[in-house]
Amino acid sequence: MRRRIAPSILAADFGRLHEQVQSVVDAGAEVVHIDIMDGHFVPTLSMGPPAVAGLRDFDVLLDIHLMIERPERHVQDFAAAGANNITVHYEATPHVHKAVQAIKESGCTAGVALTPSTPVEALSEVRGELWSVLCMTVNPGWGGQRFIPASLDKIRRLRALVGPDVELEVDGGIDEHTAGPCAEAGATLFVAGTSVFGTEDPGGAFRRVAVAAGCS
Repeated sequence: MRRRIAPSILAADFGRLHEQVQSVVDAGAEVVHIDIMDGHFVPTLSMGPPAVAGLRDFDVLLDIHLMIERPERHVQDFAAAGANNITVHYEATPHVHKAVQAIKESGCTAGVALTPSTPVEALSEVRGELWSVLCMTVNPGWGGQRFIPASLDKIRRLRALVGPDVELEVDGGIDEHTAGPCAEAGATLFVAGTSVFGTEDPGGAFRRVAVAAGCS
């Protein structure tokens, strides 16, 4: 499966959002990651469906990461705004399968995310329904955190669980130093926020992380 970088707009300058997204698209980005946070599942509050709709004019896959409680209640709104893939947290709903089905019925592909403390086996009953699994390599809710080294073993175990045909996404502390080891462990989709949009040249930073991850 081909490796790709998914720049996260959470770290972007929202006063120049289109300009910054255009810079990574020009550098080769095919996926843009949008973090949605509700102030409950995670302490931070960020964005909603209008943020998705505002980027729909870019020819990219919009990868929506719902860090919100009971995400199945909001899937339809994000799908209508233009989402391509919607990822929900295993820990955020008592009905993970129902949430996954709601995503697929909306016309989007589905992903499930795990926080650092959630075991990989949590996905064993839904893995056949998923386009992606997302391994949080920091605790969710804040940008700019340091990568948790123990995540590498978890990535390996996730890849063994889901097999070769599911996107294995990593999110948190991904930069030109951590992307390579994550790729070797089995990751194929690399969410990079601060390491890309926290720089003076997001396009150049994107390319450096892509080289480190072995993206073709």
